[in-house]
Amino acid sequence: MQASADKIWGAAQDHLRSMLSADTYNLWFAPLRANGLDHNSLALEVQNEFCEVWLKDNYLSLLQDVLALASGRQLQVKFKVGAAQPSPGAVPDPLPDGKALKAPNDRALATHESGFNPKNTFESFVVGNNNNFACAAAQAVAQAPGKSYNPLFLYGGVGLGKTHLLHAIGQHVAAHKKGARVAYVSSERFTNEYIDGIQNNQLARFRKKYRQTDVLLIDDIQFLAGKERIQEEFFHTFNALHEARRQIVLTCDRPASEIQNLEQRLVSRFEWGLVTDLQPPDVEMRLAILQKKAQFMNAQLPEDIMNFLANRIRTNIRRLEGALIRVAAYSSLAGKKLSVDVVEGLLHEILSEEGRCTVNIEVIQKRVAEHFDIRLADMTSKRRPESIAFPRQVAMYLARQMTDSSLSAIGEAFGGRDHGTVLHACRLVKDRMEVDPNVRQVVGYLEKALTR
Repeated sequence: MQASADKIWGAAQDHLRSMLSADTYNLWFAPLRANGLDHNSLALEVQNEFCEVWLKDNYLSLLQDVLALASGRQLQVKFKVGAAQPSPGAVPDPLPDGKALKAPNDRALATHESGFNPKNTFESFVVGNNNNFACAAAQAVAQAPGKSYNPLFLYGGVGLGKTHLLHAIGQHVAAHKKGARVAYVSSERFTNEYIDGIQNNQLARFRKKYRQTDVLLIDDIQFLAGKERIQEEFFHTFNALHEARRQIVLTCDRPASEIQNLEQRLVSRFEWGLVTDLQPPDVEMRLAILQKKAQFMNAQLPEDIMNFLANRIRTNIRRLEGALIRVAAYSSLAGKKLSVDVVEGLLHEILSEEGRCTVNIEVIQKRVAEHFDIRLADMTSKRRPESIAFPRQVAMYLARQMTDSSLSAIGEAFGGRDHGTVLHACRLVKDRMEVDPNVRQVVGYLEKALTR
């Protein structure tokens, strides 16, 4: 049964790698080991009780989804705290009979040590109008490191493919440039290694590691903001690599000029080479991504379900892939024909989160104006008849509930009103909802419509 448990967990790990960032996967999921399998549960060995509690609280449903997809049946997850792991500096016991351990494949070793996901290659990257320039730039850099664009600065929202391109660059260089030293690291890990180097008097080793590399790939550079000493360290690392014509690739969630508390000398250096962005994919692109992912998973879903997913999950490719895995797992377990209504119920949490991400004040104003049959301009006008004032108050209430905007920002969007006016409108609508079922029904309907 152990061989079967290992096989299921190996397949589940493949799905997890494609869904999660490299740091998240390596921190929480790479150390897990299959420890046993029975007819309805899989035991996973964790390093300590903290890992067990964290995984239960944050990733239990995801683990159950990928295990169901990997095994073809619903499996409960059990955790078992294992023996202490050997420390990184521990010396292994000598092999019996003086036998030497066979060296692993160089590329596999480089991929493992660098934290690359082997599935994140240029071949598996789905190219569309939203990312074709970024992909072309990444390929040019991978083919001629340090010569095409240096640095290459990629920016865009969460789950749009920035990390995928970093992994693709690193793996292409490692495969085609024999002996090339490639370092892939998140800015958080870079910071932690720097702090560790200070504490253990190992700064020289830290600097040698990053300043003598041929290709440096840094993910989520925005997390250097506000950290003065690490910015100073990275400034000198950047200069050393750039002067030696070594390739630097950076990813960020925004343009460098918009990173608060980042030294101007770093901002200017980040813009020395090529700056390009990745936009959210359009519906055709999302459908292509789903089809490619489904093909990789050997999952066959009806066309109307694929279209539903592509149309409803717009902002985040990781979320789109997670939804596909959940639907595919349900389909293989239930053995029933899928319908849009069933999928909508199955993905209620994901769709609600997606709705919160895509709703803004302008969208709310337009939707409420259409519902109450008033002009969009009335949302910002000074007119006060009840037929206009109440819809405007409802829109303010929904903006307060469904966006992260402050009271002042909401007031500004509604014709320059102050935050007290917005607060009054929110309280009035809330009070009317408690006593008038018609108002409660209308607000509920609008809220649901805005998340669809």
